Amino acid sequence: MRPILLSGHERSLNQIKFNRDGDLIFSVAKDKIVCAWWSANGERLGTYNGHQGAIWTVDVSPNTQILATGSADNTVRLWNVKTGECIKVWDFPTAVKRVEFTPDGSRLLAVTEKRMGFLGTIAVLDINYGENLTEQAEEPSLRITCTESKATVAGWSYMGKYIIAGHEDGSVSQYDGKTGEQLENVQAHEFDHQINDIQFSSDRTYFITASKDKSAKLMSSRNLAILKTYVADTPLNSATITPKKDYVILGGGQAAMDVTTTSARQGKFEARFYHKIFEDEIGRVRGHFGPLNTVHIHPAGTAYASGGEDGYVRVHHFDKSYFDFMYEVEREQLRK
Repeated sequence: MRPILLSGHERSLNQIKFNRDGDLIFSVAKDKIVCAWWSANGERLGTYNGHQGAIWTVDVSPNTQILATGSADNTVRLWNVKTGECIKVWDFPTAVKRVEFTPDGSRLLAVTEKRMGFLGTIAVLDINYGENLTEQAEEPSLRITCTESKATVAGWSYMGKYIIAGHEDGSVSQYDGKTGEQLENVQAHEFDHQINDIQFSSDRTYFITASKDKSAKLMSSRNLAILKTYVADTPLNSATITPKKDYVILGGGQAAMDVTTTSARQGKFEARFYHKIFEDEIGRVRGHFGPLNTVHIHPAGTAYASGGEDGYVRVHHFDKSYFDFMYEVEREQLRK
């Protein structure tokens, strides 16, 4: 697999997202810029400028009309994907660490940081796709305050029914998507090892978490049951579930300040592929010169992108051998 190297950021990557059609990639980094790229050849389409601080998170609406970003400048911004103009700015008391649209794009959640006497919250904003995109609600329609441990990441389950949040203390919570009431809380990871990423399967009935405790867990959206555990030898920053093949991709690596030797092997800066069912590691893809901060899969399962501390986005289009690779058990299933 020859990667396509996208260099448009000057500082480390925070999040990458494919749009629903998979033809575009949006990337955000600590350098205040949002980049849009063609996923097929890595050509840069353009940038969205306006944030005053590091951008932590990005998401694109299902119809690829609106882009949402959350930043250290304490704002959530909405952008018109086509024109690049900023159509709405919401101000929050603290930094915004994660944004995500519901599967139908009608609502957007924003996870805010716990700082300076403010508790971490999950705010839900209603999104309008009328003639005039600048007409958006002024205030969140729902606010969930995390009194015990702040939420670090969150996302929507199927049909926006639940909000699933990962916390700093390693627990995962399930909230009612309409009322914000907490329904479940499970200590999924080692206590006090924060959850760095949550990504859902394509039907959003289950999701994967990536944690600082060097493991990733596959969990059910309905009751937060832990279905599978993938153990790595390095803290994990990101994990994604591949459609088409039963794999998961994990990304991580030790932070630069924790690595005593500088060789790329020591830091373990590779994307790791695990078999989703059997929990075995089946391969690694190296290339980054620093920890992988974010991985995201093409919605059709034909490619994936990773973003590293080194400021590069690498896009890998899978070759035929990836799709042909099978366990003996899976071959037998096919023969039947």
